[in-house]
Amino acid sequence: MLVGLVVGLTGVGGGSLMTPLLVLVFGVAPTTAVGTDLLYASATKTVGTTVHGWRGTVDWRVVGRLAAGSVPATILTLLAIGHAGAARTGHTISLILGIVLILSAVATIFRARIVAYLTPRVGAVGSEHPLIFTVLLGAILGTLVSLTSVGAGALGMTALLILYPTLPINRLVGSDIAHAVPLTLLAGMGHWLLGSVNGEILVSLLTGSIPGIIVGSLIASRVSDRFLTPILATVLLLVGAKLLF
Repeated sequence: MLVGLVVGLTGVGGGSLMTPLLVLVFGVAPTTAVGTDLLYASATKTVGTTVHGWRGTVDWRVVGRLAAGSVPATILTLLAIGHAGAARTGHTISLILGIVLILSAVATIFRARIVAYLTPRVGAVGSEHPLIFTVLLGAILGTLVSLTSVGAGALGMTALLILYPTLPINRLVGSDIAHAVPLTLLAGMGHWLLGSVNGEILVSLLTGSIPGIIVGSLIASRVSDRFLTPILATVLLLVGAKLLF
């Protein structure tokens, strides 16, 4: 319910908070935490995609480009995890998760400055080859999400803002959420086949988070982002540092 409330208020924080909470607080194995959170994310983001699709705030061209990179990258990453074995990849996943959380914290709190700095420098190249850069972004997100269940939110949105500065933000948000549905579902099903999904935990998370998301969405307009964003970024930074050190 707590994570659902944060997601409803800020639109980010699902995987960034859920996976490390499962690992650090509940002692769940990193691979199981990632696999369970991926299926949890696919269920919750389906609701968001339905709303954005109904409102017409999804650019399916962008979604298709992202998926062209993320789907193959997800499959390859899952094959690598299956080949290495869950026990061997647990420590590696914890390290990568810590790094991605710290990057997500930076992207969350400094998004405006990062976009303002990189858009003039990357935008010129990205506008000439948007397909290539978007597919590459999808491949990076597919790898990160399959390994850690984190990255599609804060990192993905920051990159999309740089690559598509002329598109309305609500369409980029809708496209990012829509792309996350097949990405998390594919990665989650892959982890399920690898045996790294806990069905009981998944049901418990959905039972608590869905009411939290509804409540958070209802009160989001009354809470300032200037108050929430630094808190969320600080939590991500502290959790990422804890996983690393």
